[in-house]
Amino acid sequence: MLKEFKEFVMRGNVIDMAVGIVIGAAFGSIVNSLVKDIIMPPIGLLLGKVDFNNLFAVLKEGTKSAGPYTSLAEAQEAGAVTINYGVFINTLVSFLIISLAIFLIIRNINKLRRQREAPPAEPTTKECPFCFSQIPIKAVRCPNCTSELKS
Repeated sequence: MLKEFKEFVMRGNVIDMAVGIVIGAAFGSIVNSLVKDIIMPPIGLLLGKVDFNNLFAVLKEGTKSAGPYTSLAEAQEAGAVTINYGVFINTLVSFLIISLAIFLIIRNINKLRRQREAPPAEPTTKECPFCFSQIPIKAVRCPNCTSELKS
């Protein structure tokens, strides 16, 4: 069993997948930072200095202190039950950016693959319309039935 596990782990596609997961996680944190630190602050400023991380709805007041709460952290510290729709908006924007980036990467990879593929080879034979045998494409007379062919 240990030998089989070692063979499984050492396969190229498993190692490639592990590298992809690690790079994907790093890419995810970069995109999250892009959304949180670069994209959302100007959007919040345009919407009247709104911090999307602090957009929430209180479902139940906290047991430690009553609202109103000025931030999500304050509400959570008080033990309030909240719906954190601002965090959801940030997550949704992150998802859309990651999806767009992955789409663009896959699109370019597919485009490169199509360019690498050789164009189909031009035919070297044609069919005689009289005897239906295969003859050279430049032939003007069929060697099998001796019919004269149109060019």
